[in-house]
Amino acid sequence: MVIFGASGDLAWRKLVPALFNLYDSGHLPDQFFILGVSRTNWDDREFRGQMQDAVTRHCDTQSGKCSDFLSHLYYHRLEYDQPEDYKALATLLKHLGQKTGAKDNLLFNLALPPSLPPVVSRKLAQAGLSQPGPNHQGWIRVVVEKPFGHDLESSRYLNQTMAQAFSEDQIFRVDHYLAKETVQNIIMFRFANAIFEPIWNRNFVDKVVIIASEKLGVGHRAGYYEGTGVLRDMFQNHMLQLLSLTAMEPPSMWAADRVRDEKTKVFRSLRPFTSQAVDQHLLLGQYGAGKEIKGYRQESGVAQTSLTPTFAMLKVYVDNWRWQGVPFYLVSGKRMAQKVTRMVIFFRQVPHSMFRQVLGQDITQNRLFLNIHPEEAISLSFQTKGPGPVLCLRTVRMVFDYAVDPSGLSLGAYEKALLDCMQGEQMLFWRQDGVELCWSFLEPVLNRCESCGDRASRLHTYTPGSWGPEEVKTILPDWPEPAL
Repeated sequence: MVIFGASGDLAWRKLVPALFNLYDSGHLPDQFFILGVSRTNWDDREFRGQMQDAVTRHCDTQSGKCSDFLSHLYYHRLEYDQPEDYKALATLLKHLGQKTGAKDNLLFNLALPPSLPPVVSRKLAQAGLSQPGPNHQGWIRVVVEKPFGHDLESSRYLNQTMAQAFSEDQIFRVDHYLAKETVQNIIMFRFANAIFEPIWNRNFVDKVVIIASEKLGVGHRAGYYEGTGVLRDMFQNHMLQLLSLTAMEPPSMWAADRVRDEKTKVFRSLRPFTSQAVDQHLLLGQYGAGKEIKGYRQESGVAQTSLTPTFAMLKVYVDNWRWQGVPFYLVSGKRMAQKVTRMVIFFRQVPHSMFRQVLGQDITQNRLFLNIHPEEAISLSFQTKGPGPVLCLRTVRMVFDYAVDPSGLSLGAYEKALLDCMQGEQMLFWRQDGVELCWSFLEPVLNRCESCGDRASRLHTYTPGSWGPEEVKTILPDWPEPAL
């Protein structure tokens, strides 16, 4: 593996710790090397020292394998736009392959700012590193991290540039949310169980709430976040992927392109936004200051007049036979009450309450919770009689919790994603048509939010540790109760 951007935060926090965990659990071959590449003036020793800190901070190293793992790490300084540096990289890769006995398989991981993957792709192609040559016995693949462009135009440019160097089956567009155990299990849960699919439609489902909230603020990512905001950071990728898994039709077979075909159909079915629909179905917020907590505009690297949203609720519809008229509420924000990622399916109210004389008209809806964080679990709520002589209902849950299931080895999201890249399995990765369809859907929303004259008045301040602005109730009146 060659990690471009090896001195960056993503390599330090996620990639190298994930690779160590794969090594520690026996998922890497005996003969391999990891080459860090960046502009930082390090040598092998300094790079290993930095990655040792990363591994000891983020991993369980009780197995004693850390030193052995670090011996597989090497470093190469490179200017991303200099062809000569890529020629030197090609020579070094050949040398390291011979030295370590590693096979010819090459995985390039572009842990880089959005402007650099097109540059690196071109230079790799020019250096003969993008396609296997006549004497190359293995495969070559490239991993690109989100965001996949800043808008539709830049996304297309990124794809066109990478397509000149790599074929589509070589490109792995990572959305680490898709590698989480519960996210993967949604497809299994829906299509391997006969009891839910018959009621997974507009006749029985009232609404769907998908939430990905964080307790932390932007922290050290303020520079990136200022040019991105919550819609580009979360909705174009994570939130719409979770929606597609919830709403997709059953694929004809368990194969990467069959599954991604069905996701793409969902993206094509999203109801387009008019200007009026944006006003009615979108609410934006920005966290203010709290007790001993900085507001977004007080964060380092953020302008004091910033209008960048850190919270959004978006109400969308999927215009197809299965979901016509069912609202999907997508919610994401920073500095919220809890770190929660889940999908909640609300089934319709009972059509007639035989208990209305003693319990009133309202009976709490049955809900299906597909929890990704903090717990990885699936639970179903239903009504039972409370104990005692008085007739009363109580809501109880039937729960499957991954944490208490001892079978199998659970891999983290980045571990699973990297392993799939090595195995050539593209099930959990974006395909370019899906990326472009999601940008096409969101661009009217982004244009309306970022170019309207009353932009400041549309941005509602909320208190850190809350569930977002109070104004969100104009879209979903019982918020945040649906997420709980």
